[in-house]
Amino acid sequence: MENQLVKSVEERTFQYQDSLPSLPVPSLEDSLKKYLEAVKPFANEEEYKKTEEIVQKFQNGIGEKLHQKLLERAKGKRNWLEEWWLNVAYLDVRIPSQLNVNFVGPSPHFENCWPPKEGTQLERGSIILWHNLNYWQLLRKEKLPVHKVGNTPLDMNQFRMLFSTCKIPGITRDSIMNYFTTESEGHCPIHIAVLCQGRAFVFDVMHEGCLITPPELLRQLTYIYKKCHSEPRGPGVAALTSEERTQWAKAREYLIDLDPENSTLLEKIQTSLLVYSIEDSSPHVTPEDYSQVLEMLLTGDPAVRWGDKSYNLVSFANGVFGCCCDHAPYDAMVMVNIAHYVDERILETEGRWKGSEKVRDIPLPEELVFTVDEKILNDIYQAKAQHLKGASDLQVAAYTFTSFGKNLTKKEALHPDTFIQLALQLAYYRLHGRPGCCYETAMTRYFYHGRTETMRSCTVEAVSWCQSMQDPSTSFLERQQKMLQAFAKHNKMMKDCSNGKGFDRHLLGLLLIAKEEGLPIPELFTDPLFSRSGGGGNFVLSTSLVGYLRVQGVVVPMIHNGYGFFYHIRDDKFVVACTAWKSCPETDAEKLVQMTFQAFHDMIQLMNMAHL
Repeated sequence: MENQLVKSVEERTFQYQDSLPSLPVPSLEDSLKKYLEAVKPFANEEEYKKTEEIVQKFQNGIGEKLHQKLLERAKGKRNWLEEWWLNVAYLDVRIPSQLNVNFVGPSPHFENCWPPKEGTQLERGSIILWHNLNYWQLLRKEKLPVHKVGNTPLDMNQFRMLFSTCKIPGITRDSIMNYFTTESEGHCPIHIAVLCQGRAFVFDVMHEGCLITPPELLRQLTYIYKKCHSEPRGPGVAALTSEERTQWAKAREYLIDLDPENSTLLEKIQTSLLVYSIEDSSPHVTPEDYSQVLEMLLTGDPAVRWGDKSYNLVSFANGVFGCCCDHAPYDAMVMVNIAHYVDERILETEGRWKGSEKVRDIPLPEELVFTVDEKILNDIYQAKAQHLKGASDLQVAAYTFTSFGKNLTKKEALHPDTFIQLALQLAYYRLHGRPGCCYETAMTRYFYHGRTETMRSCTVEAVSWCQSMQDPSTSFLERQQKMLQAFAKHNKMMKDCSNGKGFDRHLLGLLLIAKEEGLPIPELFTDPLFSRSGGGGNFVLSTSLVGYLRVQGVVVPMIHNGYGFFYHIRDDKFVVACTAWKSCPETDAEKLVQMTFQAFHDMIQLMNMAHL
């Protein structure tokens, strides 16, 4: 009887958080060995020899001391990296985060129930919003299933950061405010913010203890839409969030000093569940071409995005939707999860609301009217101009490869993610005549508050294979052998990284210990090969698998002469999104995507030739 009782109790979303293992610190010897392997493709013999000596000296000297200090730190923290990573990767960064750090993605409904259609923005918006709010309630009640690999639970902490979370700009470092609580933890904000035509509104999504329905949401959205489109535009205070971080922090302080009420209004946006953005543009999107919708999500009207919110749900005039999310509090898999959940619900109901049409007497949305002066208006103008300048420099190419997908690669016993990564290596090699240092996201959610590790896809094996593909004297069999060696290497590295045995975050920890102790920067980190191989965030290829669902997304490149390259994998197709900067004469996102597609064909042909 007792056993049955235990079984019938549902798992709660966050119930395993306390029992997850702490993030391990890899062995110093291991990390340095892996580091040397990773820099090899970017060095000639002489350079490699010099780096080898630097690494040896580091290992026997200061490196060992720093490693001991890191082990000490790890004893007192369940995740020795968490705070450091947040600061270094996100909160200390001063460049405008809305364009340079945020990730975006279109909602997949345009493929099924909701093809682009003018005049559907508000009605569809009320339905998609309602499904998002249902997901929020699942989280509040801890009814969202725990993610697992086999029977092993993964860390779910990032899901706490999806709603009611906002980054606050600081003069030298930003901070994150999270107001979300589960039902058992107590009160949680229940309002959303809506941005339209440079104006801001809020309204509660609960009424008399239950969620308001799509017809009720529609009334609220219609009220806002009509008001904004029949009256003058607002000042667009939201555009300030797209500015350089220190600039925005100063403007925010000034705004609060101008009128204490402004502080209250800011807090209403910060605490809101999410920001609902009403855009007046209509991006072109088809299941084969995502380029324009991704570009508009990245570069859209800054006066209707709160760049610091963990979730901006963006609605376009032609009934196409997407998101723009601050990357600091969580990684894209959280967004992929909610986007997929909402898409499934919309499919189940054929994109319609089938419940009651009754609209209760609910208070109308409240407009947040900021007190502004000439200085703030000028700051807003500058922010918009700066955003526009960055936006006009961005190139986005996002297309679907339809010849085959996961099914065929698996049939050939080739891991589909590795397949795309190696195709990208070959495409970059062909386009630029050299190996491209590459960051692929590996997840470390087996561990408490684990997020990501860097998996470096440009290996000695991958380069050797790329060279063989360009050498007409190499036989098919030899090319195939080299390709399979590159696959094996990639798969092993990915497994290591996910199990806490990557080396990039470990090296970062050693560098940060040195900085905290006021020690000189070890030579390992000033060696030209460190940054040439991608160290210090200098990866030419910034890549990530968005998953195996219908969800796509993208970010901008990590460096000026680099690419952002995001993809998702389906049974019969691959969807690839690539970004580059137009002002860089050597990069071309369109060409890289087309050459990647060519590489897909060449790799499958290699397997087929081997069967003959």
